[in-house]
Amino acid sequence: MQPTPAARPVAVAVTLLTAGALFLGVSACGGRATTHHKPGTSHEQAGGSVGKLLAADDGSGSRLRQIDAEGAPSVAIAVRPDSEDGWNVHLSVRNFKFTPDSVGGAALLGRGHARLFLDGHPLARLYGSWFHLPASLVRGAGKGGTELTARLYADDHTAWAVNSAPVQASTPLSPVTPSKAATAPEGSGSATPRPDTALVDIVVSDGKVSPAPGRTEVKKGRTVELRVRSDRADHLHVHGYDKEAALPAGRTVTLTFTADRSGLFEVETHESDLLLTQLVVR
Repeated sequence: MQPTPAARPVAVAVTLLTAGALFLGVSACGGRATTHHKPGTSHEQAGGSVGKLLAADDGSGSRLRQIDAEGAPSVAIAVRPDSEDGWNVHLSVRNFKFTPDSVGGAALLGRGHARLFLDGHPLARLYGSWFHLPASLVRGAGKGGTELTARLYADDHTAWAVNSAPVQASTPLSPVTPSKAATAPEGSGSATPRPDTALVDIVVSDGKVSPAPGRTEVKKGRTVELRVRSDRADHLHVHGYDKEAALPAGRTVTLTFTADRSGLFEVETHESDLLLTQLVVR
């Protein structure tokens, strides 16, 4: 049956509208449909063009991706000696989320991973806040091991930058040496640790704990040596073991005991009510 003359213009219009919709759906985003974007992301984010890609790199071959200082990611790094080998590294980040599931994808603001550098030489890539740095890795780098740097990267491996400088933080990396100011209150040991001793060094200054409070792994039966220095007079307490010591202002106090009980035990100050660390004894 042939269409009536009146129906032909309508059919032509529908055909043209359908073809136009298909064309826009394919070409509106450079040849792919908008449904390929992750929910909540813009065309710019999906294309990895957040910020301004600079010609300069971070010194390791990764291009700098410059963003505004307001709301930009930031990182702080703290390092403490491990009780058995090397160091435990902790990254504190703001306006940033570790995204190991989307590495290699587009650059989304406030997402990505971190990299560690020893004296400017690459050591490791991090997808979380904690990392154990073995002493063998530092020795293998063949460098002096004087400074450890954490730098933030986008999923596309460009380095986040503010004012043309990479978003990063650095801290000295050096062997722990006994403090000459160490005192020996009742129940404590000598200032020099034995080979079977788990050593924990903590400094409290202006109400802040350094390194940042975390967990210290200790084997059951080993000796624990806590060295704490506070800029204000306080009192040290190890929960679960009921070990205590006075903390005179500006002096390093050493508290030693045997970790003969398994579990999770908090170390804190009484007056300032600060968590210093958590001992995990197994």
